[in-house]
Amino acid sequence: MTGPEPSLLRQPDFLRFWCMRLAATAAGQMLMVALGWQMYALTGSAWDLGLVGLAQFVPALLLALPAGHVIDRHDRRRVLAAALAVMMAVAVALAWGSHQQQLGRNSVLLLSMVAGAVRAFQMPSAQALLPQLVPMARLPQALALSSTALQGAIIAGPALGGFLYALQPAWAGSGESAGAVLVYGVSALCFGLALVAVLGLHPRPARRATEPASLHSLFAGLGFIWQRKVMLGAISLDLFAVLLGGATALLPIFAKDILHVGPWGLGLLRAAPAVGALAMSLALARWPVQRRTGAWLLGSVAVYGVTMVVFGLSTWFWLSLVALAASGAADMISVVIRQTLVQLETPDEMRGRVSAVNSVFIGASNQLGEFESGAIAAWLGPVASAVLGGIGTLLVVVSWMRLFPALAQRDRLIRPDTSHPGGTKV
Repeated sequence: MTGPEPSLLRQPDFLRFWCMRLAATAAGQMLMVALGWQMYALTGSAWDLGLVGLAQFVPALLLALPAGHVIDRHDRRRVLAAALAVMMAVAVALAWGSHQQQLGRNSVLLLSMVAGAVRAFQMPSAQALLPQLVPMARLPQALALSSTALQGAIIAGPALGGFLYALQPAWAGSGESAGAVLVYGVSALCFGLALVAVLGLHPRPARRATEPASLHSLFAGLGFIWQRKVMLGAISLDLFAVLLGGATALLPIFAKDILHVGPWGLGLLRAAPAVGALAMSLALARWPVQRRTGAWLLGSVAVYGVTMVVFGLSTWFWLSLVALAASGAADMISVVIRQTLVQLETPDEMRGRVSAVNSVFIGASNQLGEFESGAIAAWLGPVASAVLGGIGTLLVVVSWMRLFPALAQRDRLIRPDTSHPGGTKV
């Protein structure tokens, strides 16, 4: 009789990967907090504040397909290490420029563009590298545990960044720049720790793309997803659910004008989805979804839509917090199932390009979702925007059950009767 499998966190390579994910995500979150705050302190312009996010999104979008091509042709560990090294250099440059009082609007935008370009390589290379570190049968658990690091960093990173920014130590300079120097310095240290963790990894060899570089190979990830309806359905379901149902951009309005809780309440509202997601990721690491995968995926997205309707109609702060936490928990189920399906259905030599396309879908849903929420809120008001978004998500679920019947009927996440595309029986 065999005993229970040891925890993945006891396996050195996965532990290093988990620590890398925690350190790199926390560093990125702290960097974003300081960049936004510093830009607003420098210019006092909401437009310039929005440009910081746009400066990161556009390069990431334009470089997504070339990045996937590079990841599939080169050692993914080295690609990820290079991305982390550049991010550490960006944080050091921001710290130095702030300390020397030489960091202005254009410098912040330029370095934000560099960070966005690097992100096009960082996230897909990490996603493609994970299956080389754990047995394929344990990939759902590995993804859930990896998500605990991600969500923990999303919760703690902004709070730590804001706390460090407020310290403003005398040795770091004067005024607003002192706090920025400290945040950027700690971010650089965290990126450095993440880099050390990646360099210590020993991934299994992966099959690399061998076809000549061409437009066909560049767009192969899109074609691969289009031909696999289960994967296409899972990725597009998340895209439209977040695009319609996301309410992050409206949280300041709800905090100030509807729930009347002020900045402290806004902070709790922003943290609530991540808290729910963290709790669910821990649960999925202990009890991974194994059967009725399609039903779990569609059901979790439906629950997400319901929570958005509840949040939009709520005038009680604590009910709103619970609704947002539940939305984060439901979204985490969808994320883990979708990412596992993508990794299991993708051969080694395609993982970079497919992960890059997946990252474009994620980025588009978040960015365009905020625009959609704001546009409807400006037209019909924030409550109508949140409620209609939730209803729209429910309609998407019903439509996807008909458009992608293979996804709705998918039973096992890991099918015992098939071989993994990389050639390993799972």
